[in-house]
Amino acid sequence: MAEIAVLIVAAGSGSRAGGGGIPKQYQQIGGTPILARSVGAFAGTAAGATIVVIGPAQRSLYDSVPFAGAKPSPVIGGDTRQASVLAGLRALTVKRPSHVLIHDGARPFASPELIARVAEALTTAEAVVPALPVANTLKRVSADVVTATVPRDSLFAAETPQGFRFDAILDAHEKAAVAGLTFTDDAALAEWAGIPVRVVAGDPANLKLTTAADIAAADRRLTAEAALALGDVRVGVGYDVHAFGPGTAVMLGGISIPHTRSFVGHSDADVILHALTDAILGALGDGDIGRHFPPSDPQWKGVASDRFLADAVARVKTRGGMVAHLDVTYLGEGPKIGPHREAMRARIASIAGIRIDRVGVKATTNEGLGYIGRGEGAAAHAVATLRLPFAR
Repeated sequence: MAEIAVLIVAAGSGSRAGGGGIPKQYQQIGGTPILARSVGAFAGTAAGATIVVIGPAQRSLYDSVPFAGAKPSPVIGGDTRQASVLAGLRALTVKRPSHVLIHDGARPFASPELIARVAEALTTAEAVVPALPVANTLKRVSADVVTATVPRDSLFAAETPQGFRFDAILDAHEKAAVAGLTFTDDAALAEWAGIPVRVVAGDPANLKLTTAADIAAADRRLTAEAALALGDVRVGVGYDVHAFGPGTAVMLGGISIPHTRSFVGHSDADVILHALTDAILGALGDGDIGRHFPPSDPQWKGVASDRFLADAVARVKTRGGMVAHLDVTYLGEGPKIGPHREAMRARIASIAGIRIDRVGVKATTNEGLGYIGRGEGAAAHAVATLRLPFAR
């Protein structure tokens, strides 16, 4: 089979999905726009060129979508889904595909197995639709009163992606446009055009998100899946201390704060970032900061401590995990942390690649007791919470 193109239909306004006026395909589930997931479902499959059909006023929304790979070419759609599909098919003619998979932009859960079934069936069929047998009893209703029970024998609920021989479905769409006929999906249009449509097994998880409740449920599903995938929760503790020496500023939490003295250390002596780094390494069971960045190594002389924290976070990601929360308490008679707390939180969040609400920064004095109370130095206690995949 020659190239299979993909046409993602995402031009609708999604008025039933809430979102404060944001079309449903641009709303997020699991922290990612629905459209990005719908397009990403085809990554690594037999599909080739991909075109996304968008609404006339959606270009800025589309440009803001963080697609995992190259951003597909957008095409402006029409007033109806059918008109949008035709616009996309016409745009694909320059790609000269032999077949096309037409998929709803609001179906983010199409599995590789489902896509493969449709593509495989296209080797011997002109049109293919994935579908599931209707399980519920169907009622015909008028004015809130049942007028008939519809037999569900031989009834199937159609899904996407639906696959077609490209020339045949383009010709069928052109003829339907001339005839002024409207169909609910591309398989129905193919039937009208006399194209035999084969059915392959659909997937119950391949839901089309239509309402605000659908989107909320999908978000809960992804959140639960993510929690199960990263169910190994680790907590690590870190501690660091540095003496004061001559200087006019200290590095704390990744920012420079004016002070009457500076910290003494091999690197920039940022006790907060050092404690956080050790906390993460401790949760990983991966030694400590001195093992990975020994003070005997001249390459770390005067280096910014954000390098250390970023390296620890990278080790978490290499293990397939995530930093869930970072919390640190600074112990010192000065400088005052309050005026700089939010800047520290923002800097730590940036280094760790997490949201600022996942970072806590606190401070306390030592009530005049010990080396901290005498102003000879300062320390930091840190706690890191990680989520990792369970090791098999």
